[in-house]
Amino acid sequence: MTVDAHHHVWDLSVRDQDWIAGPELQPLRRNFTVEDLDPEARAAGVTRTVLVQTVTAPEETPEFLALADAHDLVAAVVGWTDLTRPDIADELARLRELPGGSYLKGIRHQVQGEPDPEWLLRPDVHRGLAAIADAGLVYDLVVQPHQLPAAVKAAESHPRLTFVLDHLGKPPIASRALDPWATAVRTLAALPNTVCKLSGMVTEAEPASWTVDDLRPYADMVLDAFGPQRLMFGSDWPVCTLAGTYAEVFDAAARLVTPADRTHVFETTATRVYGL
Repeated sequence: MTVDAHHHVWDLSVRDQDWIAGPELQPLRRNFTVEDLDPEARAAGVTRTVLVQTVTAPEETPEFLALADAHDLVAAVVGWTDLTRPDIADELARLRELPGGSYLKGIRHQVQGEPDPEWLLRPDVHRGLAAIADAGLVYDLVVQPHQLPAAVKAAESHPRLTFVLDHLGKPPIASRALDPWATAVRTLAALPNTVCKLSGMVTEAEPASWTVDDLRPYADMVLDAFGPQRLMFGSDWPVCTLAGTYAEVFDAAARLVTPADRTHVFETTATRVYGL
């Protein structure tokens, strides 16, 4: 079983994706469905995926759970709910009682868009993270490099909660810089309740001209910091299509990981973390 631990779908006739703005993102301003992904994923040998939230809309998570219930390809959902709501424990329980509710395995918030670099440290957010841990779910971290120190403190404060770092914490691949991103990621990786997704790299590189060698220093760093048993592949489809096809992204990830490590990165880590 090969797992793609990070992809999205959206239907613009149902809900606008207001983050898709500007000419560089114009190719994403169309519908992307599970039916579109299925043949590309299966051609790469992927048989299970994790569908991840895209917008902070409460209606999206129930829709994603229904999609998982209807499609064999989707094995787990990382949804969204307001971490700061006083009744978050009840809301998580409600989501799990919906059709497809058993596919809810994690929660994510667009922390990368929060102006406060320490948003994760707010008391109301801490209460929400504790509720996620109590529910037996994981928390996906989508952060910019300057927000990593707060992510470290949050993970330290919630040792029962698994924190999944999406897209390597968005390293500055295009500029070829490593620090301070690398130092912050190593600090996060030193905590046993953290894992990382080998995802989102091609769109942090030069989209039109990236090579596997451009990505390698960043992949090598997280492989060393987390180890293959805490690293998992994610395509970030369809966002990745700004810089490459599904097949190209999958092939690049495979070339960045040694054959001895591929079972962990492409199967067992995601299977364990998301309870597939």
